[in-house]
Amino acid sequence: MDRQPPRVTQQDTTAPAVRRPRAALAAVLVAGLIGVGALAGCSSDASTNPAVQSGLSAAASAASAAASAAASALASGAAGVSSGLASAGSAAASALASAAASAQSEASSALASVKGGLDAKGDVTLGEVTISDGRAQVQVTIANHTAQSNRYVVQVNFTDPSGNVLDATVVNLSDLGAGQSAQVTARSNRDLSGTVKAVVAAALRY
Repeated sequence: MDRQPPRVTQQDTTAPAVRRPRAALAAVLVAGLIGVGALAGCSSDASTNPAVQSGLSAAASAASAAASAAASALASGAAGVSSGLASAGSAAASALASAAASAQSEASSALASVKGGLDAKGDVTLGEVTISDGRAQVQVTIANHTAQSNRYVVQVNFTDPSGNVLDATVVNLSDLGAGQSAQVTARSNRDLSGTVKAVVAAALRY
């Protein structure tokens, strides 16, 4: 009898390989354990199970501690921000006050250097304050009511609506003829914003 050659069965390489679903099984087991724990916590029998009670108590305590810590951190952060803003505001106000005081001092010194000057505030009128390129400016009209030519020096203070001085400047007018009037522009030394007013702080003719 002729021997038949052994048959070779070709493996179907197109069929998907069968793998043991270890990871899936582990995930199912973990989910099952979690589900059991959740059911035990929600069950009306939980009060009879000391282990469940202990677990719930520990979880509640941890949640309360976390909430308290978060609230404390938020309160501390808010207090820090508030303190920082207050400090920054105070520093800015102090710097502005210092700049205004310095400008007033320089303007007063300019008038003090005039020898034999006579008060001439009644000869000076101011127009409306405008803002140009950040600087406040106002038109100054000087009228010479005397019978001779005079020179004028005028200190103009820029203020806020409450009268607080924001800046000060000095304008000069030379040889204004008797009975004549002229206009000059007073301009702030630095940028000013908001509602700005102008007042004649002092004026001298000489």
